[in-house]
Amino acid sequence: MKTVFTTGEAAKICKVSQQTIIRCFDSGQLKGFRVPGSRFRRIPRDVLYKFMKENGIPTDALESGKRKALVVDDDQDLVELLRDALEADGRFEVKVANNGFDAGMLVKEYRPDVLVLDVMLPDINGREVCQRVRSDSSLDDVKIICISGMVEADKISELKDSGANDFMQKPFEVEQLVDRLCKMLDMEPAASGR
Repeated sequence: MKTVFTTGEAAKICKVSQQTIIRCFDSGQLKGFRVPGSRFRRIPRDVLYKFMKENGIPTDALESGKRKALVVDDDQDLVELLRDALEADGRFEVKVANNGFDAGMLVKEYRPDVLVLDVMLPDINGREVCQRVRSDSSLDDVKIICISGMVEADKISELKDSGANDFMQKPFEVEQLVDRLCKMLDMEPAASGR
């Protein structure tokens, strides 16, 4: 469990810009210390927690220290496979949905860092889910990776135009997907003895 954060890490946890954190630090709203002999600012966990509470920022990202992933697919086997792989990585907290309606509800309340989205859902297509997520500015930080068995290049560019950050063709290696998610979230790739 991390006990001290950089301004960049604190910004990610609070879902604000790094400049905002630096401003709060420099104005004394957010206490911390500078690394001796450098300009680097550091913020202790307990101070960051108190700052988040005082400013009405949800503290769940700080409490678990894990990135939140929401996996949306109607293929139960694939959902389990992805959940197992992400939980085995140890740095993800995972929720799942099997249709677009549940996904829409969960995205709002769970506020995942990353959404793994099947494009062909029984009740709504993935492009529409992307558009809905992107139309809510409070979800700007949510990364979306679409997965599908379809291959048409124009469909993939439509998805990206709708707000998807990435696309993976099914079938794929689960490890590849986890690596892509880590890259999108600026995390070290999974250390699974490769």
